[in-house]
Amino acid sequence: MTKTATLYRMVMPKHTCPHGLKAKHLLERAGYAVDDAPLTTRDAIDDFKAKHDVKTTPQVFIDGKRIGGHDDLRAFLGKPVARKDGVTYRPVMALFAVAALLAVAVTWLVRDTFFVGQTVGWFIAIAMVLLGLQKLQDVDRFATMFLNYDLLAQRWVPYGYIYPFVETGAGLLMLAGVLTWLSAPAALFVAGIGAVSVFKAVYVDRRELKCACVGGDSRVPLGFVSLTENIMMIGMAVYMLWAM
Repeated sequence: MTKTATLYRMVMPKHTCPHGLKAKHLLERAGYAVDDAPLTTRDAIDDFKAKHDVKTTPQVFIDGKRIGGHDDLRAFLGKPVARKDGVTYRPVMALFAVAALLAVAVTWLVRDTFFVGQTVGWFIAIAMVLLGLQKLQDVDRFATMFLNYDLLAQRWVPYGYIYPFVETGAGLLMLAGVLTWLSAPAALFVAGIGAVSVFKAVYVDRRELKCACVGGDSRVPLGFVSLTENIMMIGMAVYMLWAM
């Protein structure tokens, strides 16, 4: 017997609710025949909300019982529901994965093979550029979050606004292999302060903070990953200075 669900979702001339489309897709994948009931005017939406005493759309009904919105439907179908206020390592894991793939691509382009010793250095340099790019999207939000734990920024606020440019610039110079006398000391300086700051905040003061490493709206917890980022930069800078 075909399972049937009724879906009420906003489909306005200038706006189609994305959560309604996602709910429809979920229902269809779960084997439901969807009785799609688009709400096409503001009056229709307001009347529906008042009738069913709900504040948002979409709304899903199965066997005459209201299941709720998109997140409620995910829970009903036994699928994980993302916590908007929770913490996650997913953004930084995705960034490092892309950096690794880009490093392999550069290696193939330059050396006609997938991996050489320099691939590690290219990976770190690319990761620095990508991390800096995340911060540069909203420097003010990054600097505000950065002030929660960075020791130098707490003493000199403008440092939080300078940091993204230093990290991105140093990464680009390291990737190009030029001006090592400038890029390596700069990376060593910011990464050294960062490592000490993270270690103090997390392992000495035992504070539970979010890391600004992937921008000011980050939900990545401050901790081992943040410390690893700084240690990688320190290692890259030391190696390049030694190679000079």
